[in-house]
Amino acid sequence: MASSIKLHPRPAAATSLTFNPLPQLIQTPSGLALLELQGTINLPETDPEMEGQAPEIPIGRITFPDYNPNALDPSNTSWMKRVHLYVGQHQRLTGEVKKLPKAMAIIRRRPGSNETTDSAAEDKIEDLEVVEIVKHKLIFSSRPEPVGTS
Repeated sequence: MASSIKLHPRPAAATSLTFNPLPQLIQTPSGLALLELQGTINLPETDPEMEGQAPEIPIGRITFPDYNPNALDPSNTSWMKRVHLYVGQHQRLTGEVKKLPKAMAIIRRRPGSNETTDSAAEDKIEDLEVVEIVKHKLIFSSRPEPVGTS
């Protein structure tokens, strides 16, 4: 069985919104990033009546305390040394933004891309589309710190 894959760059403007079952990437001041945690996030039990449906559970919020959008030098990366992930109301993780050794492409199948060629029914043509390029990751490797609700 032979397969052919066409890779298309991302269009300049999104033509339509489609449902994406993948988790969202994290937007940082320098672009999209992956999230790396050391440990486990304990989630509440799911309702057995919601079979096959995963409820959306907010984990926390991410802040960049040293980032200044009005800075004169956009190449200044000193803000990457400290990032906070607030989990719930009482815990804070401190981490940093690191550049990935190799950039990672996020790709998806184009709708209607599973077409067969005329030569053989086994040959499939898949059209893939580059959705985003990820160059950074957020690393949280320390234990959570307790914080107040104020």
